[in-house]
Amino acid sequence: MNNKKNVAVLFVCMGNICRSPTAEAVFRHYVENAGMAEQILIDSAGTHDYHIGDAPDMRTQRAAQQRGYDMEDLRGRQVEALDFRRFDYVLAMDETNLAILQRLVPPVGGAKLQLFLDYARHHAEREVPDPYYGGADGFERVLDMVEDAAEGLLQHISQRHFAHINT
Repeated sequence: MNNKKNVAVLFVCMGNICRSPTAEAVFRHYVENAGMAEQILIDSAGTHDYHIGDAPDMRTQRAAQQRGYDMEDLRGRQVEALDFRRFDYVLAMDETNLAILQRLVPPVGGAKLQLFLDYARHHAEREVPDPYYGGADGFERVLDMVEDAAEGLLQHISQRHFAHINT
């Protein structure tokens, strides 16, 4: 079987310890359950270098684990120039990080930059709020939003990139 990934998705927040690793873990779970793990590369990163090499925030891990998502192997990293060529979708959690990504993208970047919640079907919000300074309910809210957008993103990618497989 060909191990080449056909579509690559990068989730981005500020520090890569709360929102973007949550999106990575949830989306990976959905992709694996859909039997598409060999076709879709998934990663996450932060626009800032605050938490390079760190595991996701323990509150993030706890909330995700309670819903069956594994974050144990995830480690924080910062977005790099190569990411804009390596990934087809670079999805920011909020407008601030999207603006940073738009400033960082090299002239020859192939990635589609947009907000992750553009793919949400049941949430009208455009931004995933940062739960870092809030209580436990913030991490649950992030998971609700991320699950919704992850479902929409998987449906979009399936239809746009893999519809020919199902016909």
